Amino acid sequence: MLAGCADNPHRASLHPAADAQVAAYAGPDDLATAGGLAATGEIGYGAVTDDGFALPAIPTAKVDPQFLRQEVSYPDGAQYEPGTVVVDTANRFLYVVEANGMAMRYGIGVGRQGFSWAGDAEVHDKQHWPKWFPPAEMIDRKPELEPYREGMQPGLTNPLGARALYLWQNGKDTLFRLHGTPEWWTIGTAASSGCIRLMNQDIVDLYNRVPLGAKVVVKQGNERLAKR
Repeated sequence: MLAGCADNPHRASLHPAADAQVAAYAGPDDLATAGGLAATGEIGYGAVTDDGFALPAIPTAKVDPQFLRQEVSYPDGAQYEPGTVVVDTANRFLYVVEANGMAMRYGIGVGRQGFSWAGDAEVHDKQHWPKWFPPAEMIDRKPELEPYREGMQPGLTNPLGARALYLWQNGKDTLFRLHGTPEWWTIGTAASSGCIRLMNQDIVDLYNRVPLGAKVVVKQGNERLAKR
């Protein structure tokens, strides 16, 4: 499988079924009563059917515990409004700032495109089970992707996973994405392609938690990607 992060010129503005979930930031107590994945189990990594797709359980025993979704103390978040998303690429964490010095923390994987941009942006678009459009240069390098030049349909092997959040700055697309991945074992690593990936159960939780227009702060480290 491949990690993907590319613009989709055919993308609709927002999945209609999500309208009721994006009006405002959802804290932990809100999600517990909203039917989000966070309410389906102790940490929400079990198997679940989502929009007709059967997401398999994440084998959490094989994941470094620090990269599992958890509420943590986050003093650095005091400078941000609750609901702000902070992406720490160097340490492979994504935070959603909460009140009282806390944050919901997710483990992430960082691809080449994930190291290409830093700064402040906003969530301009959110997609349920997005199509993936591999970049033309990727297709040129890997002819086996030619069937997907017009897009790969949503599904369990789609590199964008169950959800994608599209970040814009000053009215322009940054081409920076937060998206799901079926490759849970890549969380905490620097992969060869893609933007910022989360485990599918985590990207669904993030999608439900963060509204359109939410502020996103992307911080970059000085690490180099491992080649593979």
